[in-house]
Amino acid sequence: MSPSSKSYRLRRAGASDLPSIRECLRGAFEPFRSEYTAAAFEATVLTSETARQRLAEMVIWVALDAGGVVRGTLSWAPSEPYTGHLRGMAVDPRWQGSGVAQALLDRVLEEMETAGVTRVTLRTAPPLRRAVRFYERNGFRPTGAVADLHGVPVREFARTLGRAGRSPAP
Repeated sequence: MSPSSKSYRLRRAGASDLPSIRECLRGAFEPFRSEYTAAAFEATVLTSETARQRLAEMVIWVALDAGGVVRGTLSWAPSEPYTGHLRGMAVDPRWQGSGVAQALLDRVLEEMETAGVTRVTLRTAPPLRRAVRFYERNGFRPTGAVADLHGVPVREFARTLGRAGRSPAP
């Protein structure tokens, strides 16, 4: 089955999705494990406890295949007035190129805009070059801020929502 012929549906995640979300995160980030400290990798792929905490603090969206398996995920939460922060975007490597990442991002940005968010931030690690290109194609630009994720530098990206944040059509 080619990536473009894979069907999926999007919905908000619940507690019963957390194990599958963790599997999706682990699968997506495993190729980059050597680029992370042990603590940074664990913070990225989540433990049972941090997954429950994320669900309590953020809105988590999932893309589910026909069998109900999580094939992609993206979380967001307000971070300050009119600003929302994205976290934990991952797509099962076998589903990369299927449109799941774009569908999740579009759905979450729509939800954020409805909630009054006008500025969106995210952080990503330098080894995730494909992710950086994806975010840049979607209007995110580096802010110059760099944070430390358990010994791994993560660059901040941001974009605006609404008419000003829309990129011209390709």
